Amino acid sequence: MTNPNNINATSQVPLIINEENADSPCVGVCSTLFDDICKGCGRTALEVCNWVFMTPEEKHVVWTRITHEATAMRFTRKS
Repeated sequence: MTNPNNINATSQVPLIINEENADSPCVGVCSTLFDDICKGCGRTALEVCNWVFMTPEEKHVVWTRITHEATAMRFTRKS
């Protein structure tokens, strides 16, 4: 696995894994009962359900995708 703190070569979006996002991207606003993609974190319902079983590499792939897309509340809400 490559260093997760490097910029992803295909997306050019930095993926910094720290205490805030070390594991789950969940922000406590799950919409997967009604949506294919959670409006809170940006993961699919299948990714949410299987998160605890995913390897660090699989989680990194999901983190990279949702960070690149940046459409979920996790990325769009104002601080």
